[in-house]
Parts: sequence; structure tokens; C-alpha cells
Amino acid sequence: MTSLANMRIMVPESRELDLFAAMLEAEGATALRCPLVKILPLHDTAEPDAWIDSAIRGEFDELILLTGEGLRHLLTISGARRDGFIAALKRMRLTVRGPKPTRALREIGLSPDVTAPVPTSEGVLETFAGADLSGRLIGAQLYPGGGAEKMVSALRRQGAKVFPVTPYRYASETEMAQVADFIHELAAGRMTMVAFTASLQIERLMWVAKEAGLEAQLKLGLSRTPIASVGPVMQKALQKYGYEAAVQPENSYHLKPLVRAIARWRQSQ
Repeated sequence: MTSLANMRIMVPESRELDLFAAMLEAEGATALRCPLVKILPLHDTAEPDAWIDSAIRGEFDELILLTGEGLRHLLTISGARRDGFIAALKRMRLTVRGPKPTRALREIGLSPDVTAPVPTSEGVLETFAGADLSGRLIGAQLYPGGGAEKMVSALRRQGAKVFPVTPYRYASETEMAQVADFIHELAAGRMTMVAFTASLQIERLMWVAKEAGLEAQLKLGLSRTPIASVGPVMQKALQKYGYEAAVQPENSYHLKPLVRAIARWRQSQ
């Protein structure tokens, strides 16, 4: 594999941040960790506690799980109710957005009943297309930032009652300041590349830029810095904001193929 020496690659934080960064650094790159979607426990668990209790009482007709981290946090919050919560999950129809919540279910010996054809909120909605949801109570595990609110609204328009829960939070305002520093670095042209591995990362980056008044700087930075995408779902998320990835694996959309694709790009420059 071609060396990535002297490349400064911005790596938005994710659950596999250290693994991905280590892969890049093993090839000589400097991986600059950006605390973009650092996942943290909630300060107040009243809402997820009520959601878990509803699940245990059998009030939900079915559940939607959008993220693996969400399920893991719910299991942690359940505490002494964990066994009862898992038993409740076994009794319900489980719809998942993609492979990450599927893995989290398998960790507790379960599997989904329905998997979205595309790992997005829109993909989840496809699984309910044309269904009469009148009077059905759906428990929906969401992620921070409001990105899944359209899904919730659409389900309600189909007649469902939806009890949403967001069982974790993203980085604090202190960490937002670090993200703002990265945006300035991008705008100044000091990054060789930005590597995105999850659509939430670009959504969160856009949100932080808006909150910090740095939308123009981010637009400049992303327009002048090559972007690497882990796969077509990530590419679609970038296109929503007007950006195209310069680098993407050809067919296997995982971290190792992404590192190889970055190396091929580097060799071609």
C-alpha cells in the first residue's frame, strides 16, 4: 500500500474512531481526531426510563431502533430492569435501520424482524409504506440532532402513535469549540483530506457550523479539501449538502477498503 506520509487527515469521531485513526497512522498519515459525534450519557434519564417502562409493560405494538449505540444506552439505563427489557424486546416486532442496531441486538441474543432496504430513516419508512398504522403505538429510538423527526412525523401521518426516545447525547459545547477550530483549519487549507465514515458526521458538522456562525468557512473548507467517503450512503449524505467525495472504495464499504482507496488517490496525485 502506498504510504500516506505527510497527509493530515481530519477524522470525525465515531465509535470506531481509534481503529480507523490507527489504520491511517500505520500508513504514515497524521489522523486529526475531531470530536464531532462523541457519544455521551444523558444527564437526565427520565424520558428513556419512562420509555423502557412502557416497553416492559407491553404498551408498544412494535419498536424502531435506528442506532446500535441507542440500544446499548437503553440497556445501560434499564439497570435492574435489563432482563425484563430484553424479554419485552423478544415479544415485539423489531425494525432496524441497518447493521449497527442489528449487531447490538445480536449482543443480547436477538435479531431484527425487519431491516430497512437502505440504512437511513427514509429506508425505515419504506418498510411501513402503504401500511395502515391507525392506533398502533410505535416505540422509536432516535439519535440526537432531530435528523429522524421527519420519519416520526411521517409515521404519525399514517395514523401511528409514536413514543420517541433519544437515549444519549453528542459532544458538549466545550467540544463544539474544538470542532470550530477544525473548521478554521479546513478553511485555511491546512488539511490534506477529510474522511467521513457515517452520515451523522456531516449532519453534525453542518449543525455545529451553523451554531458557531461558521457556515461560510465550512463551505470554503470542504470545497478546497478532498473528501473521502466510506460508501454510497455517506456519498448521498454529502450530496444533500452539495458535496462530492473524491475518494470512495469501489465495492466493499468498510474501513480497510477506505484506507486503501485513500492510498490509491494519494498515489495518483
